[in-house]
Parts: sequence; structure tokens; C-alpha cells
Amino acid sequence: MDSTDLTQPGRRRLMGAALAAAPVGMVQAQAFSFTPNQRYPDPAVRILDPEFAKYRIYSSSVEQLATGFRWAEGPVWVGDGRYLLFSDIPNDRIIRWDETTGEASVFRHPANFSNGLARDRQGRLLVCEHLTRRVTRTEYDGSITVLADRYEGKRFNSPNDIVCRSDGSIWFTDPPFGIGGHWEGEKATPELPHGLYRIAPDGKQVTRLLDDLAGINGLCFSPDEKVLYVVEGRRQPSRGIWAYDVGADGTLSNKRLHIDANGPGAIDGIKCDEAGNLWCGWGSSGAPEAKPEELDGVMVFNPAGKPIGHIRLPERCANLCFGGAKRNRLFMASSHSLYALYVETRGAV
Repeated sequence: MDSTDLTQPGRRRLMGAALAAAPVGMVQAQAFSFTPNQRYPDPAVRILDPEFAKYRIYSSSVEQLATGFRWAEGPVWVGDGRYLLFSDIPNDRIIRWDETTGEASVFRHPANFSNGLARDRQGRLLVCEHLTRRVTRTEYDGSITVLADRYEGKRFNSPNDIVCRSDGSIWFTDPPFGIGGHWEGEKATPELPHGLYRIAPDGKQVTRLLDDLAGINGLCFSPDEKVLYVVEGRRQPSRGIWAYDVGADGTLSNKRLHIDANGPGAIDGIKCDEAGNLWCGWGSSGAPEAKPEELDGVMVFNPAGKPIGHIRLPERCANLCFGGAKRNRLFMASSHSLYALYVETRGAV
């Protein structure tokens, strides 16, 4: 494990020197400057609808916990260890941020250009890997078990985001983002359509549930797990989130458009809170009319799909999760940095 501290402001300026002593093959990254707001309430936490006021904590502000990454993604909270894991994809590593020390260090390198992370019902780490085009589980002794790497004899594209349902089934999306170039994996020709897959609780069967969404991306369940939300990242003319009813046997039905980005906004990873609100990684789609400084951060939608809040960040947020002792701390993996904000709601379990 590389214990390089990526959190302290004074050390951010020395990132190049610090990473020079890191394991062979580590890619140098630059720190991202951030000036926290000193005033309460934090003006970065924007109320778009009065409904959001009850979720904002007056004396809580956006904090930058760590910086110096290339593309932060796929965070997961490990409550029994009081730490957060997230992927730094182009640097081919998983980062661990420790709540007890406030320091970030390298948890796994190389990491097969990991992306989405989750935990199964037994607390084992689930990893979507771009390079090997597979989904793995890390056992208690540190060994790696391959849960899925093919469907009907064909290799997956690049497993992206992942969740574990309470019945033990594992659901993951498989767009071609990681094989589209050499930045987040290894360039290759897709063998399968963009898909959503389910691994049965016993791990013996992999089923493709969707293959009609372009650039399928983030996913999460409603608090009662009766609804599945899935991001279509290449939907035209704008990105969107689809909702599906989930059957007792894991089948999906009643597809409907739940959220339309309706413009230059780009939705990425998503999480649901205990009240059924969707907290969405948000940023610019890259369209000429997009204004990143107005879009970047996290957009919050109520259960009806109405935007009610926006957490403005100086970087695009790719993915997020709830954590902390009370599950009321929002961790935001955002381009070069990890941010956090305490809110008056908790993540759905």
C-alpha cells in the first residue's frame, strides 16, 4: 500500500514529487485548487425548490477531502472500517480515504482500471474492471473471485456501475466507455450491445435485462427496491434517467422516462436517499452552449422527478454515495477531487 497523503493543502503542491516515489507505473496527477466557503449557509448548496430546504443543513458546507486524481469514480462507503473507497480510473488505482485520519492512500494498484465499486450482502468488495472487462469480488483474505466476464460466450464491454440488491443479486451496467480508447482501459471492439445485467444471488446465472439504452451508465434502486433507475448517457437529444418496475423474480417492466436532462446537463452516477430523492452526479455534456461553472456538481430530484436542489462544485461530479456513521454524509467523486457534504437525509439501504 502506498501511504502517499493526497489530502493536505501543503502537500498538494508537492504531488509530482510525492508520486515520483509511488509504485512503478503510477501516473502523475495534479492537485485541484479549492477555496471552501466560510459563510453559512454555504451558497454552493442551492435551493431550487422550497422542498429542498429540509435536506440542507444550515451549518454544513462542501469540503474537499482529497485531490490530485485524474478521473475519480465509483465511491463506496465501508462503514465497519470507517473509510471510503473510490476509483481513479486513468491512474489504474483504487483510493482509500480514511475518516479517522483524514488521509487518502492507494488501496489497490494496479486495479485493472476499476470503475464502479459496491459491497455485497456479506460486506465483500465488488469491482467493475475496465481492463479485464469483468466484475470481481474481493474475498476476506484478499483473493479475487471473478463473478462475470462473458455473456453467451462474448466478452463484456467495460462494466461501469454496480449495485447489490437485498436478495443478494448483483446488477451492473456495461457500456463501451472503457474500450473506446486507451485512457480508461484498452481500446477494443465491442462484442455485446450496451447492456444491464443481473447476477443471481447464488452467482450461477447471469441474465441480460436491458440492451436498448445508448451509453447505459449509473443505476440505483428506490428505497423499497420496487423501482430501478438507470441512466442513459448517450440518449438524444439529452441524457435521461429511466424508471422500471422490478418484479419479484428480478424482471423489469413499465419503462418510463423519469428525468430528462433537457439541455446541456450530463447525468452520471446516481444514488437514492431514504425519502426516494435521486442525487445525481452532474456536469456539462460538452455541448457548445454548456456552461460548466453553472452545471458542475450534484443535482437532486424529488420522487416525482422535479429538480429541487443543486450542490455546486468546481468540478464535474461523476459519482457519489452516502456514508458516515449516520449515512448522512454525501461523498462526491468529482474529476480530480473527492468532496463531502453533510445533509439532512440518509442513503437508502
